[in-house]
Formats: sequence, C-alpha cells, structure tokens
Amino acid sequence: MFAVHLLSFYFSKLQEDQIKKVDRFLYAMRLSEEQLKDISKRFRAEMEKGLSRESNATAAVKMLPTHVRSTPDGSEKGEFLALDLGGSRFKVLQVKVSENGKRKVQMESETYAIPEEILSGRGTELFDHVAESLKDFMQKNSINQKKKPLGFTFSFPCVQSKLNEGVLLSWSKHFKSRGVQGRNVVQSLRQAISRVRDIDVDVLALVNDTVGTMMTCGYDDQRCEVGVIVGTGTNACYMEEMRHIDLVEGDEGRMCINTEWGAFGDDGALDDYITDFDREIDAASSNAGKQLFEKMVSGMYMGELVRLILLKMAKRGLLFGGVVSDALRTKGKFQMKHICQIEQYKDGLKNTKEILTDLGLQPSTDDCIAVQQVCTIVSFRSANLCAAALAAILTRIRENRKLKSLRTTVGVDGTVYRTHPQYPKRLHKVVRLLVPDCHVRFMLSESGSSKGAAMVTAVAQRLMSQRQEIDDTLALFRLEKEQLRQVRDRMRVELERGLKKDSHDTASVKMLPSFVYRTPDGSETGKYLALDLGGTNFRVLVVKIRTGMSQSVRMYNKIYAIPQEIMQGTGEELFDHIVQCISDFLDYMGMKNSRLPLGFTFSFPCRQTGIDKGTLVSWTKGFKATDCEGNDVVDMLREAIKRRNEFDLDIVAVVNDTVGTMMTCAYEDPKCEIGLIAGTGSNVCYMEEMKNIETVEGDEGQMCVNTEWGGFGENGCIEDIRTKYDREVDEGSLNYGKQRFEKMTSGMYLGEIVRQILTNLTNRGLLFRGRITEPLKTRGIFETKFLSQIESDRLALLQVRSILQQLGLDSTCDDSIIVKEVCGAVSRRAAQLCGAGMAAVVDKIRENRRLDHLEVTVGVDGTLYKLHPHFSRILKDTVKELAPKCDVEFVLSEDGSGKGAALITAVAKSFCAET
Repeated sequence: MFAVHLLSFYFSKLQEDQIKKVDRFLYAMRLSEEQLKDISKRFRAEMEKGLSRESNATAAVKMLPTHVRSTPDGSEKGEFLALDLGGSRFKVLQVKVSENGKRKVQMESETYAIPEEILSGRGTELFDHVAESLKDFMQKNSINQKKKPLGFTFSFPCVQSKLNEGVLLSWSKHFKSRGVQGRNVVQSLRQAISRVRDIDVDVLALVNDTVGTMMTCGYDDQRCEVGVIVGTGTNACYMEEMRHIDLVEGDEGRMCINTEWGAFGDDGALDDYITDFDREIDAASSNAGKQLFEKMVSGMYMGELVRLILLKMAKRGLLFGGVVSDALRTKGKFQMKHICQIEQYKDGLKNTKEILTDLGLQPSTDDCIAVQQVCTIVSFRSANLCAAALAAILTRIRENRKLKSLRTTVGVDGTVYRTHPQYPKRLHKVVRLLVPDCHVRFMLSESGSSKGAAMVTAVAQRLMSQRQEIDDTLALFRLEKEQLRQVRDRMRVELERGLKKDSHDTASVKMLPSFVYRTPDGSETGKYLALDLGGTNFRVLVVKIRTGMSQSVRMYNKIYAIPQEIMQGTGEELFDHIVQCISDFLDYMGMKNSRLPLGFTFSFPCRQTGIDKGTLVSWTKGFKATDCEGNDVVDMLREAIKRRNEFDLDIVAVVNDTVGTMMTCAYEDPKCEIGLIAGTGSNVCYMEEMKNIETVEGDEGQMCVNTEWGGFGENGCIEDIRTKYDREVDEGSLNYGKQRFEKMTSGMYLGEIVRQILTNLTNRGLLFRGRITEPLKTRGIFETKFLSQIESDRLALLQVRSILQQLGLDSTCDDSIIVKEVCGAVSRRAAQLCGAGMAAVVDKIRENRRLDHLEVTVGVDGTLYKLHPHFSRILKDTVKELAPKCDVEFVLSEDGSGKGAALITAVAKSFCAET
C-alpha cells in the first residue's frame, strides 16, 4: 500500500515538474485577467475605428456591414435554396421552413467537390462549376419553381452595399481563382446561372458563414444576436445599432456587422502580446503581416504553433532527449485534430504517445505530460483571446442599449469549438469572468453556414413581404400634392358656404361670427377678470393691461378642477360650481367688492348673436352637462351669479379660445389676423370683411369669424381621403359622424388612429409577433403625447421600446421602427391637412383685399403645434406650397384663453364707447 502511495506521489511530482518546465518556457502565452481586460479594451477601440467613416480605411478590424437588418422572429416560412462556398468542397441545399405554430426546418443537401485546377483557374470557371452543380441538384430533386429564392454563403471577406451584392476583398483558404477580387460575386454567380440555363433562381442574399451561424441559432432562440466561428478560421458578427454605422445611410434599427476580427492586431495593436512563435508562424504564412489574431486563435494555425514549440524545446534538450525527427521538422505534420486528441480527459496521455510515435519520436512519460501542457497553453490562450474579443462585443451591445445587465445568446460554430474537449467550457468561463453583467447563453449552431443562408433569405423574403404590406397600409395616409390642392379648394368652398345665409345651415364649416370687430391697437388699458373653461380644469384670472411707454400685460390666476360628476351632471350644477370658484378667487384676491368687466373664454362651439351672447351648439371634450345645449351660456353664468348673491360682474364678452389666441398675438404683432389652435382640438379664426358675412347685419369694416373647421367633411366632401382607420375612430367616438376633419388633425384623436393601425398590423402578424395585448385593445391608451415622444429625432429606438413597454407592448427593434413610421404617417397627414386648410384661409383674405401678395401673421396655440417635433415644419411647408402668393408667419401665442379674453373684453369696451 505504501508503494502505491509513493508511486502516486512520484507521478504527481513528475507531472508538476513537467508542467512548471513548460510554463516557464511559454510564460508569454499565459494571460492574466488584467491582460485579458486590456485586450478586450483594445478590441473595443478597434471596433470603434472600423465603424467610423473617417478611420475605417486604416482600421484593422473592418466591421463590414452585411445589410442583414433583422434576425428570425419565428414567422418565416417557405422553400429556399442555399449555396455554401467556403472550402474545396461546397454544398447545395434545399431548406423548407414551416411556420403554422410548428417552426420546423427540413433540409436536403448534396456536397460537390471543386477540382484543384478550378480553385486556381479563372473565376468564370469556378462560378460555372457552382452553377452546373446547382442545376444538377435542382434536377435531381425536381425543383422547378419559378424565381426560387436562394441564399449564397460565401465565406470570404466582402464589402456589401446591399444584402444581395458583395465585392470580394481577398481570397483565403487556398482559393486563387483569377479575376474575382474586386468584383461583385453575386453578379458573377448570376451570370454563370444565366450561361448554364434551364434554372430559374433569385439570389436574394449573400451571407458570411459567421452571419449564417447567428441566423441559424436566431431561429431557435430569438435572443441570439451574436455569431462566433472558431474553426479553421475565426470571426464574429453581431447586431449593431444603425446610428453607429457610418458606412451605411440611415439611423433607424440595427444591422449585422461582420467584424472580420481575424485581422485584429494587423496594425500593431497586439504587438506586446505576440510571441516569437507567433511571429515565426506569420513569417512562414502566405499572408505575412495579415490576420494576426486569427493566427493566434484558429485551428488552421494552432497545430503548427504547437509543432514549432515542440521543435524549439527539443532542440534545447527540454524534450525527447534532444532528438528531433524529420516529421517534427515538417510544416503541417502537427494539426488541430492532434491537439483535440491529446487534450482528451481519459485517453489524452495514451493519444499523446501514439501521435508523437507517429512523428518518429520516442517520447517518455515526462515528454507526453509536457506536450499535453504545451497543447493546453496554446488552446487555452486561443479561448482566452476569443473570450476577450467577445467580451468587448457583449459590452458594446449592453452599453448601446443602456442596460445594467444584458441577457443574450451567442451562436457558435467551427471545428475547434465542436471537437476540442475543453475549449467550449474554457471560453464560456472566461467570458463570464470578463463580463459578469452579461448573462450569456452559448448555442451550438446546426448547419450554420448552410441553413443560415436559407434563414437570411427567409428573413429577407419575410421583410420584403411585410414591408410591402406596411407600405400599402401607410400609403393610405400619404397625400399627394394634387390631393392637398383638392382639400384646399374644398375647404374654400365650405368657407364660402358657411358665410352665405342660404347655405349656412347645411355647410359643414359653420363660420360663426364672434362679434370681435378689430384686433388690439395698443391703446387698451385697465383691469379685467377672465374665465377659462375648456377642459377638466377651469381658470380664473385677473389681467392688468397698461398702455404707453410701459405697455405690459400682467396676470394673476388660480386653477380649479371640475369633477367628472359635475362635467356630466346638470347645467345648473356646472355653472354653480364655476361661480363658487370665482367667489373663492375674488376672496383670495380681495376683490369681491369690485365690479370688473369679464371676458369668458368658452372653448365649445357657440352660435353668437352679440359679443356677450353665445348659444352652446354642442358639448365636446367629454362634457355632457344637461340643459345647456341650445341655451345662452352668458345667461346661465349670470343666473348662477344671482343665485350665489355674493358679488356682481360685468360680463362683456364670451370668447372662443381660437379668437383669444389671435388677439393675444395681435397685441404684439399688428399683422396678426388669424388664430390657429392645433392641440387637443383643431380650429381657425380670421378677420373677414363684414360685407361677406351674410349671417350678420352690416357691410362696413371687419369681424373675426370662428370657422369651427373641425366639422369640415361632415357633408361627405373629404370621404375620398378618409381611411378605414378614421372611420373606426369616428365610430368609437362620443359624436359619431361629427367633427370629421378634427378627428384627422387634432391631438385628441391622432393617438387613437395610431392604435387602430397598430392593432390591424398586429392582427395581420406584421407587428408584436402577432400578439394582441390587453393594452392594445384599450381605446385611448395610445395618447398623442406618445407620438411627439416617439417621433423625436433625439430619441433612440431603445427609448421608443421603453415607451411601448410602458403601454404593455413588448416590442422588438423592428417593431419600434414600424411604430415610429406609423406615428410619422399619421402626424404628417394631420399637419398637411391643417396646412391645406390654412392655405384656403390666407388665399381668401388675399382675394378679399384684391392683393397680388399678402403678408400675414398667424397666432398659434396648442400642444400638437408646440410639442410635436415635426408638425409645425410640415404645416408651414404645406401652406407655402399651396398658397405661394402669401407670405405667412406663425407666432406662438402666450395664453390666448386668459390674456386673449381680457384683450377682447378691453377691445369690446373700447368699441362700445366709440359707437
């Protein structure tokens, strides 16, 4: 028993001595955690250089755009052909992808050899051979479908400007076909197919084998957005944010980047980590000075690296008793497969002895242990380097998305990863050590380079089909110039009909007289009370207007809530509540004994017969108080004041918020004669010639007309541009059939139009993976403020996804792009329609005054105009295009409903005094 323990101790000591001997000899290949973090940091810097337009030309890591913009989402289906060209043999495959809830992939394939004379012959001969083999495969499998979609895996560095286009940068892997470098390989394949005849295929995608690996794994695991190859060669790809890829136009979405990381270090970035053995390998290679990282990592070079180390150690008498065999001196005799056999857990030592004996050596047990350690150090360094570069990619993805932790999947392929007994475990362990904030699943690819080409093709076909359906949907919201001219002309007709006595009752644009006869001239002065009722909150204000050198307007106000039960109760309850709020305000200001002139901003459609007489036509904005419609709101307010019997007020004017907006801006700019509201609602007012207003007595001077243009289209005059989504919104509204123009242009409805479109696209499987969530079914959930946020140029898609997640919508990057497009189409149409309506108004003013050219200012208020990133620009551009004889300036109003009400009251008092 003692002898057994002694022998075991002796053998352990022997192993330890041999391992230490090798470690000392190869100390430069042992990399610490700090060194790996340093290498990862350097690779990150190289990625940045490759992505930048300024530094790409000199970057070692080329970061080639692949034009693959999406990973599989599981809805792909169809039959596809794939060509896989990457070595002396190539594959032709037919891949059947079935969805129908089964997500099944079936493959039939055949491998064809490429004779040596073709590998080193003319490029046309190579592609003719590939095309002939494709024809043979299609005939054997009775494939005769027209325009059969084909994906082409081409495992050589290419610059791609499209998914189905790629210019070969350089051959590798012993390929030397002439006349191919610098040419579009897809075009060469198409020409060869054309020469062969009798086959009809459509080459949809050119794919790198690394991308194929990612896409194959991505079909089974939708978190997969990184692909890594560790085999004969090595490379990685990942999904990068478009906004960071300078070499490709556009900022939206993501695109797969083929890093070509094998060239890392070609610019000297790894000089202090490259050993003398690496330099010797490089010097003896066919591409000295190139692919230095690949020569330290890939299976093509690891065997040769071990051979060189063993040769050096033997020459120094550290191995094999100083004996060197001819085989050990011969390049290529020690291969990656030998390293895999030597590092096997159980039979490693036995395999080592057999391999070394085959090399003409007579190894001792010491020698075998030492050789095992050499192989371990070389392969472990490869895994470490690979992990360091992969850690840089994972960190970049995490930071791109501003995540504290990233959960993702890495698709992996390659003979080293597949066949080496320890490599995957080492790689995984080091990656997790270097990026603890990334939770990474590693997934072995199944027929990555072949099936992957079909997957890219399937995704490309899915995206093309989806893109067409989405484009067709959004085309309904795209208004051509001629359509906008028609809207302008029809609006003009309705303006005229609203002004005329005989057509006023049937006109959709009511053109209500406001009895405001002029805009402010700067002489207004005094103290006024203003009320502002237009939503769930109600304001009471004191406005002090000063004239002369110190012309100014000062305001003091208080906001009061209107409970829903009062909004939808009786009219008496509503007006009693308003008077109670006024009473509280007057107490607060110490003004209960003052009889102030009052302007009442009442932002609902009213028919006025005088400046202080306004009959409510209909409630909007959720108000339903009974016994109000058809009654004079000023009288109702006076009655409520009498019931309270605490104070008295001089109600001078009932004011529409649009008119108030115009008056506020006109106080600062005498050219302001138009008011526009583009917010929760949509409306316009303007100064019309009295002689044209047939519904009011008198022909002299002007009067402001409240168009109430939200009703435009109620007579069916814009049915040709209304979509089914507009009709669905109308049918679900409180006032079905009314305010049709407002429902296409105002903030109250735009979000709901977007929700209807998103629901439709989801039902058709074009969005959110076809899953309708409860929030998406909820009317009003998509508020118009989300349009403004989503369409902001400063907002990355990550933030768009965050907004959608707040609404309970789990979106992909592609979903976010589509949602942004939908929002853009709906808001753009709204702005264009407002612009067309405004063009009709300004042209009418110009023609009223018989002017060749009109200069006029529009006072504007409303959250849509103020907060939406593009609405105001599109509105102005449309007016400019449709009313070229009018120079229109838009000025933001400052509190039209408060300050404007006081100014109208001041103007009305002044006008009454004059008359």
